[in-house]
Amino acid sequence: MKIAIGSDHGGFELKQKIIQELTQTYGAEVVDCGCSGTESVDYPDFGQKVAETVASGEAERGIVICGTGIGISISANKVPGIRAALCTNEYMAKMSRQHNNANVLAMGARVIGDELAKDILRVWMTTDYEGGRHQRRLDKISAIEEKYSR
Repeated sequence: MKIAIGSDHGGFELKQKIIQELTQTYGAEVVDCGCSGTESVDYPDFGQKVAETVASGEAERGIVICGTGIGISISANKVPGIRAALCTNEYMAKMSRQHNNANVLAMGARVIGDELAKDILRVWMTTDYEGGRHQRRLDKISAIEEKYSR
């Protein structure tokens, strides 16, 4: 699986740990969309870059990380076709995949610790979308997106 990942300066260190986890534990191919250090940068740039990489099909899924996960998830969700879910625990990660078919995982490096982030990642990577009744709801989300992208 190919995963795009990006962060701002607040998420840089966690991003590096998640990249290592993705490659070593899951054998994922990682597309690092930046940033490249802890100097202050703007999270919308990296949320957009990851989201565009996923929306184009260059990567199957994406992961975005900033201090809280809020700003970068909002940015990623502005790209049509992206369903970025901010997850702060394993249950949210499970539901984001099972019910929402989230294609981008957002995490807040200043909100969760490294081990919880790895636990969230594990659940998010190994949980499948259930489809069924949930597809009707995703179709409604897509219709909203389409209405406002005209």
